[in-house]
Amino acid sequence: MQEKGTISIHTENIFPIIKKFLYSDHEIFLRELVSNAVDATQKIKRLATLGQYTGELGDLTVEVAFDEKKKTITISDKGLGMTAEEIKKYINQIAFSGATEFVEKFKDAKDANEIIGKFGLGFYSAFMVAKNVEIHTLSYQEGAEPAIWTCDGSTEFEIKKGKRKTRGTDIILYINEDSEEFLDKWKLQGILDKYCKFLPVPIKFGTKSESVEDGVDDKGNKKWKSVEVDNIINTTSPIWTKSPNDLKDEDYLAFYKSLYPMGEDPLFWIHLNVDYPFNLTGVLYFPKVKNEFELQRNKIKLFSRQVFITDEVKDIVPEFLMLLHGVIDSPDIPLNVSRSFLQADSNVKKINNYITKKVADKLSELFKKDRKAYEEKWNDIGLFVKYGMISEDKFYEKGKEFTLLKNTKNEYYTLDEYREKVKAIQTDKNDQTIFLYSTDPNKQDGFIQSAEKKDFDVLVLDSPIDSHFIQHLETKLEKTQLKRVDADVVEKLIQTDSTYANLLTEDQSKAVKEIFEKAINNKNYTVEVEGLSPEEMPVTITMEEWMRRMKDMAQTGGGPMSFYGSLPDSYKVAINGNHPVVDKILKAEGEEAQLKLAKQAFDLAMLSQGLLTGKDLTAFVKRSVEMI
Repeated sequence: MQEKGTISIHTENIFPIIKKFLYSDHEIFLRELVSNAVDATQKIKRLATLGQYTGELGDLTVEVAFDEKKKTITISDKGLGMTAEEIKKYINQIAFSGATEFVEKFKDAKDANEIIGKFGLGFYSAFMVAKNVEIHTLSYQEGAEPAIWTCDGSTEFEIKKGKRKTRGTDIILYINEDSEEFLDKWKLQGILDKYCKFLPVPIKFGTKSESVEDGVDDKGNKKWKSVEVDNIINTTSPIWTKSPNDLKDEDYLAFYKSLYPMGEDPLFWIHLNVDYPFNLTGVLYFPKVKNEFELQRNKIKLFSRQVFITDEVKDIVPEFLMLLHGVIDSPDIPLNVSRSFLQADSNVKKINNYITKKVADKLSELFKKDRKAYEEKWNDIGLFVKYGMISEDKFYEKGKEFTLLKNTKNEYYTLDEYREKVKAIQTDKNDQTIFLYSTDPNKQDGFIQSAEKKDFDVLVLDSPIDSHFIQHLETKLEKTQLKRVDADVVEKLIQTDSTYANLLTEDQSKAVKEIFEKAINNKNYTVEVEGLSPEEMPVTITMEEWMRRMKDMAQTGGGPMSFYGSLPDSYKVAINGNHPVVDKILKAEGEEAQLKLAKQAFDLAMLSQGLLTGKDLTAFVKRSVEMI
């Protein structure tokens, strides 16, 4: 048996195109070839199960080896093997059946995964790193002859009789000069760890040293010796392939540690397992994320039949669940998946909806089962839930039941519970129920105390996403407004018909306003004299709710709101006409004394807001010492 021939390509030589357009992803050659070897191995096992192969299966380990001197990488399996005719069919013909279309459509492709797989080019990814490729194979079929296929990266190939004595296939890559980085133990180990860590057939890559017991010494202590054992790089039955009934919490936690060795233990997890209308398995973990959610993305690993594909799962997993960790495995997603495929595929949309539902169901179950434990986890999971409420209407409908609002007393309420709690006392004259909130209870303590004196309740909304969550709640909740507790003086936050009268005359109010405007001397501060409770501060500085909110949203990616982020801060200065200090300022002798007192009262208000800094703070301290 000997044959030379030309692989039929109707346009131009495909190999330079493979090398050029796949170059940025050239490490995936190993994933492709090892996956093929595993596939061939699983097929022989299947034939044995069906009784169509009656020989001994023997050891089915796939082996990856390299030879630095010969500059080769070899992938060996003991699977189906191929006859010469099958090589011609599967390697020469099928792999190139879409070549013409490929060359026309994908000359400008940027993503290797757009190319591989769609046109059966998985095997040919070998030519990204090899100047010559050999296939040594022997089919499982009775009477089959061993065959060798060789190709040097042109369209020329040669098939001749081989010498292989056992069933299976060796793929030998003769590595080109540009790719000699792959002739390195740690480089190859890293690629295998990344892509092949959970393949269902054992993958051997060299050997490793292990300590084993070696009797006892004179004192009866155990002795140990070092032995060389096969370095099996994968776990063939990861937990997502097992039934949840066969797993304990320790199994889930151990698996999490194997994926994220440096991470804290997760809060809880969801085992996914569905076979209709699509196939999907996996385990998703809720990590402790607190407020640093941007750092946590791309932690979900996507597999297809236990082969790692990518950790860019944006189109499969709903955006708000990108903060989760774990694995998803679906044979319905092709091994060589592209972004354009994910966005267009109907199964992907179904998977996305399924995951959303499973997460909502799990959170609802946790809330109903043990509310106290759920409340204790809220600081960690609140970010997920709020993100979901904003971005997915379906999730919002389910999430209303288990979304919690926390107040400054560390009490937790669902949306409906909270509305009932505050409705009687925090409904204004326009029949709007006002939810007051604080973004920083320490900084806003004075305002919180003023609200609490009136028996108002104040929520704590201090996560990076809360500016968007607040906006979203107002669109969803009927006759409800949210106002930050320092957005105005307390009487104006929830306006009712009962207000304090300003005891100052019109002339006195005008004089007070002029004194403060002169003392402040800053056009970004608008002064107003108001009738407030004598117990309130003489001067209160606030930023209007809409302006503060726009600025907060601009800081967390507010899109069109980013315009407001660049505007100078503007504040309202409320002078309490009923406070004794204001009366004292009016009665002070001479303009200088009046301005000094006004400036002192204003700086105290600035200090309480954390707005007094630099030279202004130094001047305030100096003035305070003089006044003492």
